[in-house]
Amino acid sequence: MIFSKKLITWYLQNKRSMPWRETKNPYHIWLSEIILQQTRVAQGLPYYMSFTEAFPTVFDLANASEEEVLKLWQGLGYYSRARNLHATAKYVANDLNGVFPTTYKGLLQLKGVGDYTASAIASICYKEAVPVVDGNVYRVLSRYFGIDTPINSTKGVKEFKELAITLMDHEEPAEYNQAIMEFGALQCKPKSPYCIICPLRDSCEALKNGKVEVLPVKIKKLKIKKRYFNYLVFFTEDKKTIIQQRVGNGIWKGLYEFPLIESDAIDIDTISSHTVFREMIKDKEYEIIPHQEEPIVHKLSHQHLYTRFYIIKSDIPSKVNQDQKIVDYEEIHAYPVPILLGNFIDIFFQQN
Repeated sequence: MIFSKKLITWYLQNKRSMPWRETKNPYHIWLSEIILQQTRVAQGLPYYMSFTEAFPTVFDLANASEEEVLKLWQGLGYYSRARNLHATAKYVANDLNGVFPTTYKGLLQLKGVGDYTASAIASICYKEAVPVVDGNVYRVLSRYFGIDTPINSTKGVKEFKELAITLMDHEEPAEYNQAIMEFGALQCKPKSPYCIICPLRDSCEALKNGKVEVLPVKIKKLKIKKRYFNYLVFFTEDKKTIIQQRVGNGIWKGLYEFPLIESDAIDIDTISSHTVFREMIKDKEYEIIPHQEEPIVHKLSHQHLYTRFYIIKSDIPSKVNQDQKIVDYEEIHAYPVPILLGNFIDIFFQQN
């Protein structure tokens, strides 16, 4: 089909040089696809290089501790991806003898691998003609064919997948899938796409009808939740502090943080009378100093965290609970933490 051939020709002339494009190793392709989910290439590339260096094979990744994996992942966000990555590595190494499934359907059985990732691995590594459909692909197809069905509706997902199947280049599935993704990332960009020099401009419905800026259509259904995090940063003369591991199925599971009071009505008096603080401080002398006047607003996909750090000058409690650890300042950098806390730690503990 002319559409696919034009895209492949464009790709061969314009593709960026990426390390995962130099291999057909399913471990490396899988690793790159998981890292690049919800992540820009410029941000994901250093992580890919770090992971392949630290864990050259799926066996190395499987044998790593979860803390090692989360620490290396720190800053990428969506930490469930890292936990699924680790779980799948263990499954492939231990149950499949290090051999990844060789079909789209088989790949779908792996934890953390959905339609898009399975299609990418199957087409790139095994030349199976299964189309990828991600944000870039939705944008290219909706503009080129003038489709205004919302891409995040049940009808839209089905419609675009069916269209993608009909357009699939069966002779060069790997090149076609990579071409349409790269085309969406570099040429048919979300804003200010390069329509003037586009190889598809003569037959693009959105360009012809002045709809480039309004396609694709997406239903807005995201409600942002506000949360208020107040961290107790113990600060002792012998340079020790307290951290704790997050448990449960909420954000940052398995990562470390300082003792936390989650409440929106917080001031020094509220902190000093709060149950969490009173149980930790007991009858010790202390001083509380707010680290900043205004809260730091940390934006996640579904929630905004209004965060304050309170420096607690006191002796370390003689007892801490089972999720908490007393650590030296020098040790704190070894623990996986959310990027919000990582930034604070880099600034505060270097100064002190």
